[in-house]
Amino acid sequence: MSAPPAPSRANRSLRLIGAGSIAVALAVMALKYAAYLVTGSVALYSDALESVVNLVTAMAALLAIHVSSQPADRKHPFGHHKAEYLSAVLEGVLIVVAALLIMREAYDAFIRPRAIEAFGLGAALSALATVLNGGWSAFLIREGRKLRSPALVADGWHLLSDVVTSVGVIAGVLLVAATGLTVLDPLLAVAVAGYILWSGSKIVLASLSGLLDEAADSEIQARIRAAILRNGDGALEVHDVRTRQAGRATFIEFHLVVPGAMSVEAAHEICDRLEAALEAEIEGSEIVIHVEPEHKAKNRAKGTIRL
Repeated sequence: MSAPPAPSRANRSLRLIGAGSIAVALAVMALKYAAYLVTGSVALYSDALESVVNLVTAMAALLAIHVSSQPADRKHPFGHHKAEYLSAVLEGVLIVVAALLIMREAYDAFIRPRAIEAFGLGAALSALATVLNGGWSAFLIREGRKLRSPALVADGWHLLSDVVTSVGVIAGVLLVAATGLTVLDPLLAVAVAGYILWSGSKIVLASLSGLLDEAADSEIQARIRAAILRNGDGALEVHDVRTRQAGRATFIEFHLVVPGAMSVEAAHEICDRLEAALEAEIEGSEIVIHVEPEHKAKNRAKGTIRL
């Protein structure tokens, strides 16, 4: 049996947070671009360009959240949960594109050095944007984990990397002001590009794990085993337990061994009890149980749960 779709309250929360991410990205982008305009700093330009990526990915995350919340249908009998992973992959790709554009601008600044103006105002605008980004990134990571949304978590970690680079950029711009060494500006932009390339690769690799049906983490698997042990009375063993994560859904399947003489109705009651316990323990779980007679028992095979 399959679990019901995620609660509508959770879906509404995800959509509201996704819309909030777009509003925050617009505000941060405006502040950082203003900082670049008043200073002419290529390092601040790199920071502003990353904010454009933030805006595009926030929009993609909102779309992915909407698609992933749709119920299963005839063409997608397992639901649309993996849409959020596609959003995270897109985010990683856009980060790489932004890094290449930043390097191009930094090279131009090396060839034609630029004077930087209005250091104080530019640093203040960038600092305000950084504080806004920092608060929102912490919120996204916390709520994304609570709501089991890979798109929100990926967006939160990317914004946190943006905070780190912004702090470095602000420090660098102030250092240029103190020393007068304008070459530090493009050097700092290259460092920012390298950092966001590294963070973008991490996001892509994490998303690919979900697309390749990676098993649930060890903590969830331990909870699954404990729930089976507590609620498997009447059965003999459980073996071949398999899990996979797909966005907010955890797919669980296993073989349940029962006495050969047990009636179908009695075996079905055990299945119902196990499904209810697992659905209560692992939110968003979808369970498939294959019932077998006792001569199919695997006894001491690795992963077998004796009941």
